[in-house]
Amino acid sequence: MPEDDKPSGGSSAPPPRLKVNLPSAQGIKRPDFTPHGISSASSRRTPNRPSPLTAAQAKRRRRMTIAALVAAALAVAGGTAWYLTRPGPTLQVSGAFGKEPKVEIPKGLHPGGKLKTTVLTQGTGPKLAADDLAYIHMAYYRWPAKDAGPSADPGEEDEENKDGKLGSTYGEGGPRAVHIGRKDLQGIDKTLDKALTGQTVGSRVMIEVPPADGFGKDGQPEMGISGTDTILFVMDIIKSFPKNSTVPGEQKKFSAEGLPTVTPAKDGLAPKVTIPEGVTPPDKLVVKTLVEGDGPALAKGDTAVTHYKGVLWRNGKEFDSSWKRDTVQPFEVGTGATVPGFDKGLLGKKVGSRVMLILPPKEGYGKEGQKQAGIKGDDTLVFIVDILGTAPK
Repeated sequence: MPEDDKPSGGSSAPPPRLKVNLPSAQGIKRPDFTPHGISSASSRRTPNRPSPLTAAQAKRRRRMTIAALVAAALAVAGGTAWYLTRPGPTLQVSGAFGKEPKVEIPKGLHPGGKLKTTVLTQGTGPKLAADDLAYIHMAYYRWPAKDAGPSADPGEEDEENKDGKLGSTYGEGGPRAVHIGRKDLQGIDKTLDKALTGQTVGSRVMIEVPPADGFGKDGQPEMGISGTDTILFVMDIIKSFPKNSTVPGEQKKFSAEGLPTVTPAKDGLAPKVTIPEGVTPPDKLVVKTLVEGDGPALAKGDTAVTHYKGVLWRNGKEFDSSWKRDTVQPFEVGTGATVPGFDKGLLGKKVGSRVMLILPPKEGYGKEGQKQAGIKGDDTLVFIVDILGTAPK
């Protein structure tokens, strides 16, 4: 044994032993141990397969995919814009002119709070002007405000008309006579008059009347209208008679023994009536046709639209005149709605006629007379009447 391999001294300690603690297989948890040579499932990779597309085809496919994504994005954006700007609910009015309209006020649609007039059907007739007589059908509705408080008691009628309808003239005695431009109108009547002025005959008009232009803050409790309700009107302008209406025929000067002389005036003005001097008035109704019309004959219950003037036999003084008031005047005939002489004298006369009526006291105002007009109980009355037409039914 070489010297170098011998231990250096008999008493020296042996070299230290290395201690390695190797874990047993049982002590290794599954996440910490993978058998050698086997890849874990999470790291397993499938080799890429070669694409069957050429480079040009792949590029084209990418462009088509991008275009489809852009189109989809625009469609979504457009749909969102339509939803945000889509039209809201609107009032719906349907039905033929002159017939009862059907009005639908969508739930959640509230009035704008301002007076608004909308022409639903444009007529081709004459325009309504001050002092014209118009015949109008109408239906009107209660339209609550968005922030309306408790409404007035709707009553039984409103319970029956849950669509808000307050009233209607359709099927209830015919259109209403309305004098346009009257100076004494107030409140909602004045508002409606202003809205109708200038509209043409044959038109259907919708008018939204807010409280300030209608019944005011107090409303109309007996009709179930509160102080915040807008009133919605739908009106059909059926017919009109201008203030300067006249019969189409020409009157020649009328003169007959014992009767007043009637001299026609120019420009549609009232004729002149001259009472004969020293003549005792007739004691029975006298009817003289001065102009013969060619329209339909007046029947019982018709409303004759007229121009007229009345004078006293005793002094020739005029006591009434629609010509002077600058507006035509309707009279219902044959039903006792006016003095007896009118009922009897105008029945059967044709539209377009001018008629002279001489009424003794019993055919006029009787023994009581009409003090306000200066008519005594024994006065005989002389009327000149132009029958311009009849009110529509």
